[in-house]
Amino acid sequence: MNKTLQAVRGMNDLLPQDAPLWQFLEDATRKVFEQYGYRLMRTPIVEPTPLFVRSIGEVTDIVEKEMYSFADAMNGEMLTLRPEATAGLVRAAIEHNILYDGPKRVWTWGPMFRHERPQKGRYRQFHQFDVEALGFAGPDVDAEQIVMLSRLWQKLGFKDDALHVNSIGDTGARKAHRQALVKYFEAHADQLDDDARRRLYTNPLRTLDTRNPKMLNLVHAAPKIEDYLGEAERTHFEGVTRRLDAAGLKYTVNPRLVRGFDYYNRTVFEFIAKGRDWELTIAGGGRYDGLLEQLGGKPAASCGFGMGVERVIMLMQENPPGQMESSDAYVVYAEGLEEHAFTVAEQLRDRNLSVALHGTADGKTASFKSQMKKADASGARFAIILGPDEVSAGLVSVKNLREGGEQQKLALDDVAPVVMGAALNKNIVS
Repeated sequence: MNKTLQAVRGMNDLLPQDAPLWQFLEDATRKVFEQYGYRLMRTPIVEPTPLFVRSIGEVTDIVEKEMYSFADAMNGEMLTLRPEATAGLVRAAIEHNILYDGPKRVWTWGPMFRHERPQKGRYRQFHQFDVEALGFAGPDVDAEQIVMLSRLWQKLGFKDDALHVNSIGDTGARKAHRQALVKYFEAHADQLDDDARRRLYTNPLRTLDTRNPKMLNLVHAAPKIEDYLGEAERTHFEGVTRRLDAAGLKYTVNPRLVRGFDYYNRTVFEFIAKGRDWELTIAGGGRYDGLLEQLGGKPAASCGFGMGVERVIMLMQENPPGQMESSDAYVVYAEGLEEHAFTVAEQLRDRNLSVALHGTADGKTASFKSQMKKADASGARFAIILGPDEVSAGLVSVKNLREGGEQQKLALDDVAPVVMGAALNKNIVS
Protein backbone atom coordinates (compact mmCIF):
# COMPACT_ATOMS: atom_id res chain seq x y z
CA MET A 1 0.00 0.00 0.00
CA ASN A 2 1.39 3.41 -0.99
CA LYS A 3 2.21 5.81 1.82
CA THR A 4 -0.10 8.84 2.08
CA LEU A 5 1.67 12.04 1.06
CA GLN A 6 1.30 15.26 3.05
CA ALA A 7 1.99 18.92 2.38
CA VAL A 8 5.50 20.27 2.97
CA ARG A 9 5.92 21.47 6.56
CA GLY A 10 5.03 25.12 6.84
CA MET A 11 3.12 25.14 3.54
CA ASN A 12 -0.60 24.93 4.24
CA ASP A 13 -3.70 24.00 2.28
CA LEU A 14 -6.63 26.40 2.03
CA LEU A 15 -9.76 24.30 2.57
CA PRO A 16 -13.28 25.17 1.33
CA GLN A 17 -14.59 25.92 4.83
CA ASP A 18 -11.82 28.49 5.31
CA ALA A 19 -12.24 30.16 1.92
CA PRO A 20 -15.02 32.66 2.84
CA LEU A 21 -12.71 34.60 5.18
CA TRP A 22 -10.01 34.74 2.52
CA GLN A 23 -12.48 35.85 -0.13
CA PHE A 24 -13.96 38.48 2.18
CA LEU A 25 -10.47 39.84 2.88
CA GLU A 26 -9.50 39.79 -0.80
CA ASP A 27 -12.64 41.68 -1.81
CA ALA A 28 -12.38 44.26 0.98
CA THR A 29 -8.68 44.87 0.32
CA ARG A 30 -9.11 45.23 -3.43
CA LYS A 31 -11.95 47.74 -2.99
CA VAL A 32 -9.98 49.88 -0.52
CA PHE A 33 -6.87 49.90 -2.70
CA GLU A 34 -8.92 50.86 -5.75
CA GLN A 35 -10.49 53.71 -3.75
CA TYR A 36 -7.02 55.23 -3.53
CA GLY A 37 -6.15 54.72 -7.21
CA TYR A 38 -3.88 51.65 -6.88
CA ARG A 39 -3.94 49.26 -9.86
CA LEU A 40 -3.25 45.53 -9.93
CA MET A 41 0.17 44.30 -11.10
CA ARG A 42 1.47 40.71 -11.00
CA THR A 43 4.99 39.32 -11.17
CA PRO A 44 6.39 35.74 -11.22
CA ILE A 45 6.97 33.90 -7.95
CA VAL A 46 10.47 32.94 -9.19
CA GLU A 47 13.08 35.67 -9.71
CA PRO A 48 16.86 35.79 -10.28
CA THR A 49 18.59 35.33 -6.92
CA PRO A 50 20.76 38.48 -7.34
CA LEU A 51 17.58 40.57 -7.34
CA PHE A 52 17.01 39.84 -3.64
CA VAL A 53 20.69 39.95 -2.69
CA ARG A 54 20.98 43.45 -4.16
CA SER A 55 17.69 44.78 -2.80
CA ILE A 56 17.10 43.15 0.59
CA GLY A 57 20.78 43.11 1.55
CA GLU A 58 23.43 40.40 1.59
CA VAL A 59 23.82 40.45 5.38
CA THR A 60 20.17 39.98 6.30
CA ASP A 61 18.58 36.87 7.80
CA ILE A 62 16.43 36.40 4.70
CA VAL A 63 19.32 36.34 2.23
CA GLU A 64 21.72 34.52 4.53
CA LYS A 65 19.50 31.63 5.60
CA GLU A 66 15.81 31.92 4.66
CA MET A 67 15.60 32.01 0.85
CA TYR A 68 14.55 29.01 -1.24
CA SER A 69 17.24 29.22 -3.93
CA PHE A 70 18.24 26.70 -6.58
CA ALA A 71 20.15 26.40 -9.84
CA ASP A 72 18.10 26.25 -13.04
CA ALA A 73 18.65 22.77 -14.48
CA MET A 74 18.71 24.19 -18.02
CA ASN A 75 21.37 26.89 -17.72
CA GLY A 76 22.65 26.92 -14.12
CA GLU A 77 21.17 30.37 -13.39
CA MET A 78 20.50 30.88 -9.68
CA LEU A 79 16.80 31.40 -9.03
CA THR A 80 14.83 32.10 -5.86
CA LEU A 81 11.22 31.71 -4.78
CA ARG A 82 10.32 35.28 -3.88
CA PRO A 83 10.61 36.01 -0.13
CA GLU A 84 8.86 39.38 -0.57
CA ALA A 85 7.14 41.31 -3.36
CA THR A 86 8.71 44.78 -3.54
CA ALA A 87 11.88 43.76 -5.34
CA GLY A 88 9.96 41.93 -8.08
CA LEU A 89 7.56 44.83 -8.62
CA VAL A 90 10.46 47.28 -8.87
CA ARG A 91 12.28 44.94 -11.27
CA ALA A 92 9.17 44.77 -13.46
CA ALA A 93 8.68 48.55 -13.32
CA ILE A 94 12.23 49.04 -14.59
CA GLU A 95 12.09 46.27 -17.19
CA HIS A 96 8.82 47.53 -18.71
CA ASN A 97 9.51 51.24 -18.15
CA ILE A 98 6.10 51.79 -16.59
CA LEU A 99 7.17 55.12 -15.11
CA TYR A 100 7.80 56.63 -18.56
CA ASP A 101 4.72 58.87 -18.26
CA GLY A 102 4.83 59.56 -14.53
CA PRO A 103 4.50 57.94 -11.09
CA LYS A 104 2.38 54.82 -10.60
CA ARG A 105 0.39 53.34 -7.75
CA VAL A 106 0.31 49.54 -7.92
CA TRP A 107 -0.64 46.57 -5.74
CA THR A 108 -0.28 42.82 -5.91
CA TRP A 109 -0.88 39.78 -3.79
CA GLY A 110 0.17 36.15 -3.70
CA PRO A 111 2.43 33.57 -2.08
CA MET A 112 5.90 34.35 -0.69
CA PHE A 113 8.46 31.82 0.59
CA ARG A 114 10.94 31.83 3.47
CA HIS A 115 12.72 28.82 4.92
CA GLU A 116 12.26 29.50 8.61
CA ARG A 117 10.86 27.61 11.57
CA PRO A 118 7.06 27.48 11.23
CA GLN A 119 5.20 29.07 14.11
CA LYS A 120 1.96 30.91 14.78
CA GLY A 121 1.34 33.35 11.95
CA ARG A 122 4.68 32.55 10.28
CA TYR A 123 4.88 29.90 7.60
CA ARG A 124 7.29 28.80 4.89
CA GLN A 125 4.73 29.61 2.26
CA PHE A 126 2.75 32.65 3.29
CA HIS A 127 0.67 35.23 1.47
CA GLN A 128 0.98 38.98 1.30
CA PHE A 129 -0.82 41.95 -0.13
CA ASP A 130 1.81 44.38 -1.32
CA VAL A 131 1.36 48.06 -2.23
CA GLU A 132 3.88 50.31 -3.96
CA ALA A 133 3.72 53.99 -4.88
CA LEU A 134 6.53 54.33 -7.44
CA GLY A 135 7.94 57.76 -8.24
CA PHE A 136 6.33 59.70 -5.36
CA ALA A 137 8.71 61.76 -3.18
CA GLY A 138 6.44 63.68 -0.80
CA PRO A 139 5.27 62.72 2.69
CA ASP A 140 1.66 62.66 1.47
CA VAL A 141 2.01 59.18 -0.08
CA ASP A 142 3.62 57.80 3.10
CA ALA A 143 0.65 59.03 5.11
CA GLU A 144 -1.79 57.92 2.39
CA GLN A 145 -0.67 54.31 2.65
CA ILE A 146 -0.89 54.30 6.44
CA VAL A 147 -4.37 55.85 6.40
CA MET A 148 -5.42 53.42 3.65
CA LEU A 149 -4.45 50.49 5.88
CA SER A 150 -6.34 52.04 8.78
CA ARG A 151 -9.42 52.31 6.55
CA LEU A 152 -9.08 48.62 5.68
CA TRP A 153 -8.89 47.68 9.38
CA GLN A 154 -12.14 49.59 9.91
CA LYS A 155 -13.85 47.67 7.10
CA LEU A 156 -12.66 44.41 8.64
CA GLY A 157 -13.97 45.45 12.05
CA PHE A 158 -10.57 45.67 13.77
CA LYS A 159 -10.03 48.06 16.65
CA ASP A 160 -6.99 49.52 18.39
CA ASP A 161 -4.35 48.07 16.09
CA ALA A 162 -1.14 49.70 17.33
CA LEU A 163 0.56 51.90 14.73
CA HIS A 164 4.29 52.53 15.15
CA VAL A 165 6.15 55.02 12.95
CA ASN A 166 9.73 56.23 12.73
CA SER A 167 12.19 57.91 10.41
CA ILE A 168 15.45 56.10 9.79
CA GLY A 169 16.83 58.96 7.72
CA ASP A 170 18.80 59.01 4.51
CA THR A 171 22.22 57.51 3.74
CA GLY A 172 24.26 60.12 5.62
CA ALA A 173 22.18 59.96 8.77
CA ARG A 174 22.13 56.17 8.76
CA LYS A 175 25.92 56.02 8.26
CA ALA A 176 26.55 58.33 11.22
CA HIS A 177 24.01 56.43 13.33
CA ARG A 178 25.58 53.12 12.33
CA GLN A 179 29.03 54.28 13.45
CA ALA A 180 27.60 55.39 16.78
CA LEU A 181 25.84 52.05 17.23
CA VAL A 182 29.00 50.06 16.51
CA LYS A 183 30.93 52.11 19.05
CA TYR A 184 28.15 51.74 21.63
CA PHE A 185 27.71 47.98 21.18
CA GLU A 186 31.50 47.44 21.18
CA ALA A 187 31.56 49.03 24.63
CA HIS A 188 28.88 46.56 25.78
CA ALA A 189 30.04 43.50 23.87
CA ASP A 190 29.62 41.25 26.90
CA GLN A 191 25.83 41.89 26.81
CA LEU A 192 25.34 41.02 23.14
CA ASP A 193 23.79 37.74 22.05
CA ASP A 194 25.15 35.67 19.16
CA ASP A 195 23.03 37.43 16.50
CA ALA A 196 24.08 40.87 17.70
CA ARG A 197 27.75 39.91 17.70
CA ARG A 198 27.42 38.48 14.20
CA ARG A 199 25.79 41.67 12.93
CA LEU A 200 27.97 44.11 14.87
CA TYR A 201 30.04 45.26 11.88
CA THR A 202 27.69 44.31 9.05
CA ASN A 203 24.17 45.33 10.11
CA PRO A 204 24.10 46.70 13.69
CA LEU A 205 20.79 48.47 12.98
CA ARG A 206 18.98 45.12 13.08
CA THR A 207 19.99 44.69 16.72
CA LEU A 208 17.59 47.51 17.58
CA ASP A 209 14.77 45.17 16.52
CA THR A 210 15.88 42.34 18.81
CA ARG A 211 13.28 40.16 20.51
CA ASN A 212 15.77 39.02 23.15
CA PRO A 213 14.41 40.27 26.51
CA LYS A 214 17.90 40.21 28.03
CA MET A 215 19.04 42.90 25.57
CA LEU A 216 16.07 45.28 25.73
CA ASN A 217 17.54 47.64 28.33
CA LEU A 218 20.78 47.82 26.35
CA VAL A 219 18.90 48.57 23.13
CA HIS A 220 16.67 51.20 24.74
CA ALA A 221 19.78 53.12 25.83
CA ALA A 222 21.46 52.88 22.40
CA PRO A 223 22.01 55.99 20.22
CA LYS A 224 18.80 57.01 18.45
CA ILE A 225 18.51 57.79 14.75
CA GLU A 226 16.50 60.96 15.45
CA ASP A 227 19.67 62.59 16.81
CA TYR A 228 21.30 62.23 13.36
CA LEU A 229 18.46 63.39 11.09
CA GLY A 230 19.01 66.44 8.91
CA GLU A 231 16.52 69.22 8.27
CA ALA A 232 15.06 67.64 5.10
CA GLU A 233 14.52 64.30 6.84
CA ARG A 234 12.87 65.94 9.85
CA THR A 235 10.65 68.04 7.61
CA HIS A 236 9.54 64.96 5.67
CA PHE A 237 8.69 63.01 8.81
CA GLU A 238 6.83 65.96 10.30
CA GLY A 239 4.82 66.09 7.08
CA VAL A 240 3.84 62.46 7.59
CA THR A 241 2.83 62.84 11.24
CA ARG A 242 0.86 66.05 10.58
CA ARG A 243 -1.24 64.19 8.04
CA LEU A 244 -1.76 61.28 10.43
CA ASP A 245 -2.87 63.76 13.08
CA ALA A 246 -5.27 65.38 10.61
CA ALA A 247 -6.74 61.95 9.82
CA GLY A 248 -7.28 61.31 13.55
CA LEU A 249 -4.94 58.29 13.70
CA LYS A 250 -3.32 57.31 16.97
CA TYR A 251 0.34 56.32 16.63
CA THR A 252 3.58 55.87 18.53
CA VAL A 253 6.88 57.26 17.31
CA ASN A 254 9.12 54.28 18.00
CA PRO A 255 12.86 55.08 17.67
CA ARG A 256 13.66 51.34 17.68
CA LEU A 257 11.57 50.63 14.60
CA VAL A 258 13.92 49.86 11.71
CA ARG A 259 12.35 47.18 9.43
CA GLY A 260 14.39 44.27 8.13
CA PHE A 261 15.47 45.22 4.59
CA ASP A 262 18.43 47.36 3.57
CA TYR A 263 16.48 49.33 0.97
CA TYR A 264 14.38 51.36 3.43
CA ASN A 265 15.02 55.04 4.17
CA ARG A 266 13.17 57.85 5.90
CA THR A 267 9.62 56.76 6.90
CA VAL A 268 9.06 53.25 8.26
CA PHE A 269 5.86 51.97 9.90
CA GLU A 270 4.19 48.88 11.33
CA PHE A 271 0.71 47.92 12.48
CA ILE A 272 0.84 45.52 15.43
CA ALA A 273 -2.24 43.50 16.36
CA LYS A 274 -3.06 41.50 19.48
CA GLY A 275 -4.99 38.25 19.43
CA ARG A 276 -6.11 36.19 22.39
CA ASP A 277 -2.68 34.68 22.93
CA TRP A 278 -0.42 36.41 20.40
CA GLU A 279 0.94 39.77 19.28
CA LEU A 280 2.27 40.13 15.73
CA THR A 281 3.01 42.71 13.05
CA ILE A 282 0.23 42.39 10.47
CA ALA A 283 1.47 45.07 8.06
CA GLY A 284 4.58 47.16 7.67
CA GLY A 285 6.64 49.10 5.19
CA GLY A 286 8.11 52.47 4.44
CA ARG A 287 10.03 54.56 1.96
CA TYR A 288 12.77 53.22 -0.34
CA ASP A 289 13.93 56.16 -2.43
CA GLY A 290 17.13 54.54 -3.74
CA LEU A 291 15.91 51.07 -4.75
CA LEU A 292 15.00 51.73 -8.38
CA GLU A 293 18.41 53.23 -9.09
CA GLN A 294 20.08 50.43 -7.11
CA LEU A 295 18.43 47.85 -9.39
CA GLY A 296 19.45 49.63 -12.59
CA GLY A 297 16.56 52.03 -13.16
CA LYS A 298 16.32 55.79 -13.18
CA PRO A 299 16.17 57.39 -9.72
CA ALA A 300 12.59 57.49 -8.45
CA ALA A 301 11.51 58.02 -4.85
CA SER A 302 9.00 55.38 -3.75
CA CYS A 303 7.10 54.02 -0.78
CA GLY A 304 5.27 50.77 -0.07
CA PHE A 305 4.19 48.11 2.42
CA GLY A 306 3.36 44.43 2.80
CA MET A 307 0.41 42.95 4.68
CA GLY A 308 0.50 39.39 6.02
CA VAL A 309 -2.67 37.60 4.92
CA GLU A 310 -2.44 34.64 7.33
CA ARG A 311 -1.97 37.02 10.26
CA VAL A 312 -4.95 39.14 9.25
CA ILE A 313 -7.00 35.96 8.84
CA MET A 314 -6.06 35.00 12.41
CA LEU A 315 -7.59 38.29 13.60
CA MET A 316 -10.68 37.75 11.46
CA GLN A 317 -11.15 34.28 12.95
CA GLU A 318 -11.21 35.81 16.44
CA ASN A 319 -13.38 38.75 15.30
CA PRO A 320 -15.56 37.54 12.40
CA PRO A 321 -16.61 40.45 10.13
CA GLY A 322 -20.27 39.44 9.99
CA GLN A 323 -22.03 36.92 7.82
CA MET A 324 -20.22 36.08 4.59
CA GLU A 325 -22.66 34.40 2.25
CA SER A 326 -21.12 31.87 -0.10
CA SER A 327 -24.00 32.32 -2.55
CA ASP A 328 -27.26 34.17 -3.02
CA ALA A 329 -29.38 31.06 -3.18
CA TYR A 330 -29.32 27.30 -2.64
CA VAL A 331 -31.64 25.16 -4.78
CA VAL A 332 -33.32 22.18 -3.09
CA TYR A 333 -35.69 19.86 -4.90
CA ALA A 334 -37.85 16.75 -4.66
CA GLU A 335 -36.79 13.38 -6.00
CA GLY A 336 -37.42 13.14 -9.74
CA LEU A 337 -36.83 16.88 -10.31
CA GLU A 338 -33.05 16.71 -10.60
CA GLU A 339 -32.89 17.86 -14.23
CA HIS A 340 -35.54 20.53 -13.71
CA ALA A 341 -33.55 21.88 -10.72
CA PHE A 342 -30.43 21.94 -12.86
CA THR A 343 -32.25 24.06 -15.45
CA VAL A 344 -33.72 26.41 -12.82
CA ALA A 345 -30.29 26.98 -11.29
CA GLU A 346 -28.91 27.95 -14.71
CA GLN A 347 -31.81 30.32 -15.32
CA LEU A 348 -31.19 32.01 -11.98
CA ARG A 349 -27.52 32.40 -12.84
CA ASP A 350 -28.60 34.00 -16.11
CA ARG A 351 -30.24 36.61 -13.87
CA ASN A 352 -26.86 37.37 -12.19
CA LEU A 353 -27.44 35.41 -9.00
CA SER A 354 -24.82 33.15 -7.45
CA VAL A 355 -26.51 29.79 -6.96
CA ALA A 356 -25.51 26.51 -5.29
CA LEU A 357 -27.34 23.39 -6.43
CA HIS A 358 -27.70 20.44 -4.08
CA GLY A 359 -26.12 17.42 -5.74
CA THR A 360 -27.16 13.80 -5.86
CA ALA A 361 -25.14 10.97 -4.35
CA ASP A 362 -24.97 7.64 -6.20
CA GLY A 363 -28.04 8.62 -8.17
CA LYS A 364 -30.09 9.29 -5.04
CA THR A 365 -31.66 12.59 -4.01
CA ALA A 366 -31.51 13.56 -0.33
CA SER A 367 -34.64 14.38 1.66
CA PHE A 368 -35.96 17.95 1.82
CA LYS A 369 -34.95 18.11 5.49
CA SER A 370 -31.41 17.06 4.74
CA GLN A 371 -31.16 19.49 1.83
CA MET A 372 -32.48 22.39 3.90
CA LYS A 373 -29.85 21.71 6.56
CA LYS A 374 -27.19 21.84 3.85
CA ALA A 375 -28.70 25.06 2.48
CA ASP A 376 -28.57 26.70 5.90
CA ALA A 377 -25.02 25.51 6.57
CA SER A 378 -23.85 26.75 3.16
CA GLY A 379 -24.27 30.39 4.17
CA ALA A 380 -26.65 31.11 1.30
CA ARG A 381 -29.20 33.83 2.05
CA PHE A 382 -32.16 32.14 0.35
CA ALA A 383 -33.38 28.64 -0.37
CA ILE A 384 -35.07 28.08 -3.74
CA ILE A 385 -37.43 25.13 -3.27
CA LEU A 386 -38.78 22.94 -6.08
CA GLY A 387 -41.55 20.43 -5.45
CA PRO A 388 -44.34 19.02 -7.64
CA ASP A 389 -46.68 21.92 -6.78
CA GLU A 390 -44.13 24.51 -7.84
CA VAL A 391 -43.33 22.74 -11.08
CA SER A 392 -46.97 22.35 -12.08
CA ALA A 393 -47.60 26.06 -11.40
CA GLY A 394 -44.42 27.19 -13.18
CA LEU A 395 -43.17 28.83 -9.96
CA VAL A 396 -40.50 28.36 -7.30
CA SER A 397 -40.78 28.73 -3.52
CA VAL A 398 -38.36 31.21 -1.94
CA LYS A 399 -37.38 31.11 1.75
CA ASN A 400 -35.15 33.66 3.47
CA LEU A 401 -32.71 31.57 5.51
CA ARG A 402 -31.21 34.49 7.43
CA GLU A 403 -34.06 36.81 8.38
CA GLY A 404 -37.03 34.44 8.51
CA GLY A 405 -40.43 35.46 7.21
CA GLU A 406 -43.06 33.66 5.20
CA GLN A 407 -42.05 31.35 2.38
CA GLN A 408 -43.39 32.75 -0.89
CA LYS A 409 -44.02 31.40 -4.38
CA LEU A 410 -42.61 33.47 -7.21
CA ALA A 411 -42.06 33.38 -10.93
CA LEU A 412 -38.41 33.04 -11.90
CA ASP A 413 -38.29 36.63 -13.15
CA ASP A 414 -39.33 37.85 -9.70
CA VAL A 415 -36.70 35.88 -7.74
CA ALA A 416 -33.69 38.06 -8.51
CA PRO A 417 -35.35 41.36 -7.46
CA VAL A 418 -36.41 39.79 -4.15
CA VAL A 419 -32.98 38.29 -3.44
CA MET A 420 -30.99 41.34 -4.53
CA GLY A 421 -33.46 43.70 -2.85
CA ALA A 422 -32.95 41.92 0.46
CA ALA A 423 -29.19 42.26 0.08
CA LEU A 424 -29.54 45.97 -0.74
CA ASN A 425 -31.80 46.64 2.23
CA LYS A 426 -29.40 44.80 4.52
CA ASN A 427 -26.50 46.94 3.32
CA ILE A 428 -28.49 50.15 3.76
CA VAL A 429 -29.48 49.20 7.31
CA SER A 430 -25.94 48.19 8.26
